[in-house]
Amino acid sequence: MATVNVAVLGAGTVGSQVIRLIEEQGRDLRARAGAELNLQSVVVRDVSAPRDAEIDPALLTTDAQAAIDSADLVIELIGGIEPPRTLVLDALRKGKTVVTGNKALIAAHGPELHEAATAGGADLYYEAAVAGAVPVVYGLRESMVGDKILRVLGIVNGTTNFILDAMTQTGASYEDALAEAQRLGFAEADPTADVEGLDAAAKCAILASLAFHTRVSIEDVAVEGISKITADDIAEAEAGGNVIKLLAIAERITQEDGSEGISVRVHPTLVPRDHTLANVHGPFNAIVVDGESAGRLMFYGQGAGGAPTATAVLSDVVAAASHIAHGGNAPCELVYANLPVLDASVAVTRYQVQLKIADRAGVLAEVAGVFADNGISIKSVNQKDASEGSEDGSREEGGTAVLTILTHRATEGALATVVKQLAAADSVREVASILRSEVSA
Repeated sequence: MATVNVAVLGAGTVGSQVIRLIEEQGRDLRARAGAELNLQSVVVRDVSAPRDAEIDPALLTTDAQAAIDSADLVIELIGGIEPPRTLVLDALRKGKTVVTGNKALIAAHGPELHEAATAGGADLYYEAAVAGAVPVVYGLRESMVGDKILRVLGIVNGTTNFILDAMTQTGASYEDALAEAQRLGFAEADPTADVEGLDAAAKCAILASLAFHTRVSIEDVAVEGISKITADDIAEAEAGGNVIKLLAIAERITQEDGSEGISVRVHPTLVPRDHTLANVHGPFNAIVVDGESAGRLMFYGQGAGGAPTATAVLSDVVAAASHIAHGGNAPCELVYANLPVLDASVAVTRYQVQLKIADRAGVLAEVAGVFADNGISIKSVNQKDASEGSEDGSREEGGTAVLTILTHRATEGALATVVKQLAAADSVREVASILRSEVSA
C-alpha cells in the first residue's frame, strides 16, 4: 500500500483535532483512502509551548519549509493571511497537494492559489473553509455541478447566530448576549470579524464563486453586521412573526437587458418564524441552495468547533491521499461563466424601516409620499405614540412617535434614496433601523 507523507501546519483547536483523528482512526482512513497516512511533522510557533491536546513531541517543528518539502500532502490550519499565503503558494508550486480550512485566505487570494495549483500540477481542497462540518463546498463543487444554481443563502456564522438567538429567546441586550457568547467560547475576545459580518462575507464569496463559476472576492460582498441590532428590533421582529438572522446571500440576477450578474451581500435579515432558517439555533449553520432543476436543498449542521471542522478537513485528506496514491485530481476551479458582480444598489428585497417622527398631523402622509416618489410600495404601517406607557395614556401633540413601515420588493438603490430624503426631513427625527426580508415562509 502506498504511503502519503502528511505535514500539518498549525496545532490549534482544529489542527489538534485533525492530528488526534489521524492517529486514532488511522486504520479506517487507510482503508478509505487506499493509502497509508504517515503524519511526519506538525509545524508550530513554539515547540515548548503548553498545548490543550497531547501531540507527540517528535512531530513538532518550527521549520515549515522543511516540513513542506518532505511532505506529499500539506494541511494548513494556521488561519489568517500570512504566513499561510506564502506557505500554501510554495507548497502548491512544488506540486504538493494542499488541504486548508482557511476561509480568509481562500476568499482573499483564491485565484492566486488556484493558479499556483495549476502551475504546480497540484490539488487544492477547502471543504472546511465554509460552515465547519457541513459539506456545502462539496455539494456546490461536485454534487450540484450538473445544475444551474439560482441562489445560495444561509446562516454561515455560528457566533452571530448564537447572539441573535439569545436575544430572541431571553430578551437579552446585544451586549449581554455577546458577553455570554464569549464566556462560552463561541465568540473571540475581539469579536469584530464575526459581529461585523466579515467572517460571513468571506464565506459568502467562496459560496458565490462555487455556485456561479465566477471569481468573487470578499471585497465584492456588501456587508452589514449585527452590532446595531437592539432589543427593540428583536421585539418588533417578533411582533411581525419574524426572527432576525445574519444571512449570507449570493444570487443570480437577470438585468433589464437580459444579461445575468451576481449579487453578494451579508446583513441582518427578517425571517418568518415558520421558515426553516428561523429554527436554526445556537452556533449551528444552515445553507439553502436553490437549483433550477434540483429545486431547494438545505445543508445543516455544526458550523464551528475543533472536532466538527476536523471531520471536514479529513474528508478532503482522504480524497487527496487517494488521488496521490492512485491517480486523479480534485475538481479544478471553474470560472468560465465570468459573470459580473453587480453593485449592491441593484439587489431587490423587502424592507422594514423604523422611524422616529414628529407626532403631528400630516407626517404619515409626508413619509408615505417619499416612498411613493421613489417607486417603493408600502405593505403596512404601524405607529406607536411616545406617550404609550405613560401613567394616564395621554397623547401629547408635537411629541415623538415610532413608525414601522414594511415595504414590498424594491431595489437597494431606491431604498437608499428614501432613507437619505427621510433623514433630511424636518418631520423625521431619526431613521432608527433598517432590516431586510429576503425569504418568505
